[in-house]
Amino acid sequence: MKKLLLLGALTLIGWLSPTLAAPTTKADTPLAGHYYLKNAREVGSELLLKPDGSFEWGMSYGAVDQYAEGKWQRQHGKVVLQTAAPDKEPDFRLFRDEELRIRKPAEPGTWLAIVGMPGVGPMAGVEVTFESKAGKTATAVTDRNGDATVDMSDSETWARAGLRREGSKAPLQWFAIPAGRAAAHLTAFAVDDIAYLRPQPFKTLQLQVKGSTLVVDDGSGMVYERK
Repeated sequence: MKKLLLLGALTLIGWLSPTLAAPTTKADTPLAGHYYLKNAREVGSELLLKPDGSFEWGMSYGAVDQYAEGKWQRQHGKVVLQTAAPDKEPDFRLFRDEELRIRKPAEPGTWLAIVGMPGVGPMAGVEVTFESKAGKTATAVTDRNGDATVDMSDSETWARAGLRREGSKAPLQWFAIPAGRAAAHLTAFAVDDIAYLRPQPFKTLQLQVKGSTLVVDDGSGMVYERK
């Protein structure tokens, strides 16, 4: 098996499974297979077109790693990649005390919830519902820094918070707020999967089919060769 060039953070080890690497059958689309970026200096990139119509794509250059997954289809001599967010809902938990290293407190008159993965990075697009002991609620969505902030009177005591992805119809995941964090008007929540932290590098990508190669249709001249 060929060894992956990309960093482990791309989680592309699954690409090497015998099932994915096996030759396609006559019943499979002839385009399904494993492609590598050709003749690119200091850039590693791979594209896996699966027979079931899904794909995985990764690129590594310098200190930057990118990863995308979704669905693919053939249209008018091109392969069209359409990215998709993870299907399952994330699982959240409170940061442990040793993980909660906050550089600055919440602003006066506000409550702050931070969402992300300890030691990795923030998660944007999380709807956070704040609820006081008196039953007063307020809702905010985490920004690119993973921060969700609401205005709240100092007379209110933070009791719990409910989380879910923005726009999701899933039930809120509720957490009681420890007394010390409630008094500080600040806490943090960890997400279970790094996939929720990575912004998709593209929504749609088109590649022209030229024999056993795929040429990115954006003028960059990037060519993926099937192995």
